[in-house]
Amino acid sequence: MNKKIIFPFALLLFFVGFAPLNGQQNILFKNNIIVAQDQVQNNVITFGGDILIKGKIKENAIAFGGTITVEGEVGDVVLGIGADITLKSTATITGDVVSIGGTLTKEPGTIIKGDTIYFNTSDDLFAILKEGMIGKAGISLIPFLMIVKLIMSFIWFIPAVILTVIFPRQVIFGSSQVRSSFWPVLGTGIISLIIFTGLVIFSALLSLIIIGIPILFSLVIIGIVIKILGQVILFYFFGESLSRAFNKKHPSPFLAVIIGFISVTIIGLIPILGPLFSFILSLIGWGVVIRTKFGTRENWFARKAV
Repeated sequence: MNKKIIFPFALLLFFVGFAPLNGQQNILFKNNIIVAQDQVQNNVITFGGDILIKGKIKENAIAFGGTITVEGEVGDVVLGIGADITLKSTATITGDVVSIGGTLTKEPGTIIKGDTIYFNTSDDLFAILKEGMIGKAGISLIPFLMIVKLIMSFIWFIPAVILTVIFPRQVIFGSSQVRSSFWPVLGTGIISLIIFTGLVIFSALLSLIIIGIPILFSLVIIGIVIKILGQVILFYFFGESLSRAFNKKHPSPFLAVIIGFISVTIIGLIPILGPLFSFILSLIGWGVVIRTKFGTRENWFARKAV
């Protein structure tokens, strides 16, 4: 897990450092985190470490591997991916509790005001994949490329989760622009990808004389960052839309992104339709990121009133 997330996480750090975003959240990144009884933190995230919450977390507690133990209060979401979550009897979770590929233990008296989502995928998933790849007669039943897509989708889900924590306002705002200005967003995406492809080709040609190498590298990094943010915005868009369809009008950003991620991943696996759907989403994602200047304003190209 740690090796797989290095590249997406490096891109995330690049994004945090250079993207012109507003309203950034205060986040504590550490291996092992202890929030004492009289302490208050906004967000806490660990990769393979342990989180112990005796005090208060205003927003989110997230662990990729490791453990989360809550004795105090969490104001929004407790999320564990491959992590062991333990909620003590004194714990109060105002938002949702999400456990994917780990364990979830709740003591009597635990208060969870939002939803509880639990996927214990570790053993079941490997059993399904093994059965699907080998089959009873030694014939593959699940295409290898489909398995690769699932693995890659999960890897990219990690920066999606982190971006939702750091930039929830930008994600929500970008989603609203997809809904209110769909065709302008799509048009911006088409034009942006055409221009970007031309720049990449031009930089590749310049690479023959060395000067184009740093330009090409920068373009690739920028393109991947735009791709990730665009995907996160669309995950939220689909998740929120589905939640509204089932009469849950105001889902948390985390819950919306998770629902959207699952929906988009499933549709993307459909033969023929899936690749076409993914391509259209790429156009929309590029369009909304460029048009809203990374989710910071309604229209980057709008004329200012004199």
